[in-house]
Amino acid sequence: MSMDHVRFDETLWSVDPNTRRAKLVRYRDHSAHILNTALNQTLAGRRSVKVCLHRIGKDKAMKSQGVIVKRCGCVDPATNRLLGKACAKLPERDHGSWYFHCSTRNPLGRMERVRRGGFPSEEAARRARDDLLALSREEQAGRSWTVARWLRYWLSARTRIRPTTRMHYTRDVEQFLVPHIGQLVLGDLTARQLNTAFARIAVTRNRSGQPQTACTLQHVHTTLRAALNAAIREGLIVDNPARRVELPVRERPHAVVWTEARVAEWEATGERPPVAVWTAAQLASFLDYVRRDSLYALWWLIALRGLRRGEAAGLRWADVDLHAGQLSVLRQRTTAGYDVHEGPPKSAASRRTVALDRHTVQVLRQHRTHQQGQRTRRVGAGKVCHDSGYVFTGPDGLPLHPGYLTQRLRFLVDRAGLPPIRLHDLRHGAASLAHAAGADMKTIQDQLGHANIRLTADVYTTVLPATARDAAEATAAFLLTASKPGAEVKQQIDRRRDPERPATNSGHRPGAGQP
Repeated sequence: MSMDHVRFDETLWSVDPNTRRAKLVRYRDHSAHILNTALNQTLAGRRSVKVCLHRIGKDKAMKSQGVIVKRCGCVDPATNRLLGKACAKLPERDHGSWYFHCSTRNPLGRMERVRRGGFPSEEAARRARDDLLALSREEQAGRSWTVARWLRYWLSARTRIRPTTRMHYTRDVEQFLVPHIGQLVLGDLTARQLNTAFARIAVTRNRSGQPQTACTLQHVHTTLRAALNAAIREGLIVDNPARRVELPVRERPHAVVWTEARVAEWEATGERPPVAVWTAAQLASFLDYVRRDSLYALWWLIALRGLRRGEAAGLRWADVDLHAGQLSVLRQRTTAGYDVHEGPPKSAASRRTVALDRHTVQVLRQHRTHQQGQRTRRVGAGKVCHDSGYVFTGPDGLPLHPGYLTQRLRFLVDRAGLPPIRLHDLRHGAASLAHAAGADMKTIQDQLGHANIRLTADVYTTVLPATARDAAEATAAFLLTASKPGAEVKQQIDRRRDPERPATNSGHRPGAGQP
């Protein structure tokens, strides 16, 4: 039986064409994967042979894989290229440093080439290589993958996140994390390196030309922690250094009310609070101004019941029960960039039933009548009008882009001459109105769809001026009533002032009945 011998670099393989098996004859410092590929390419010109590594030879190859070389940074003056291992000064002891190349399998089972260098001696490079090969497949990836590679792999593996979440994660990774820590080795990452990186991120400029805010730093940090926690679960690292990063405190913006003083300051300086809500009178003025707007029912619904923008945009008539006076929040329309994505609500708590008062039911009935009449007129005129089933649509019957609602509100508020608010501020205002009307905090939490009642109390509920004055008047009246003590309380006070004074029965003066 004839045997074909194939030589690749310093490795000799014997190939039996009849059994389609290749046997390792001599092996030196090469990955079995690379040799197998080269062998197939060599045999391709002779016949189609599927090469199977001999088990004994493969085990021997995997145990001895790796190349130890010495390199330097000298440049050839003629070609302006690095001399590398061809430098004539390499035999000198203090010239250059040692590197090792070896092959490992990544967590996906694929062979990868690892190159590490900067070692002071050949023995140090060999020891580092052997230490790497002694690790598990996952640990090897942690010691060889860069942070950038892991972050991008982590993003590609996240298949069950919302498009908006993916957009924010991608922005954090590509804009902040990869430029500052992407070149670092994942398994060698430390809290000191991360603190330095976040200090550099903090002084970069945002779109407004200002340093990055504490909110942005917190978002980036949250993304990094999630990615490193995933690396721990995969076995690539054993600790999350992002837990020990020190960041500036992120203060949640608390909604303030557009009082006369704040309105005057805004008109004079143009500066407005991050989150501001209208008074009841200002909100009533706005709703009266937009009464004939095609989206009047939407403004009313958000202002009184606190729906999110995406929840209102994704509301369908099938989810509204005007007879029972309630609607169900089962979906939302959100944006990632300009693209619209429709899906389930933000959280499990957001999937809720919202009660409707009689006036809101009447507003929605009028809106539905107007919508049906508009559809009839367009079809009668030969124009396209879709019966999409959404509560709030454009003239063509299709659902509205959520971004349009934001722009439309900004336009209407400016035309109405009222102090500016965001669309989400109407949601804050709805919580404050419910609180002022006497609703308890648990009811408001369920109305807004919050998972945590503390968020409702601390961020979304603002005490309106009229409510605060009523509370102040009630407190003062309670104190004034208590300032008129009865006889028993007066006796207690008198005894504290004069301990030797004898106690008497209630209503009986000392000495009474004596001649």
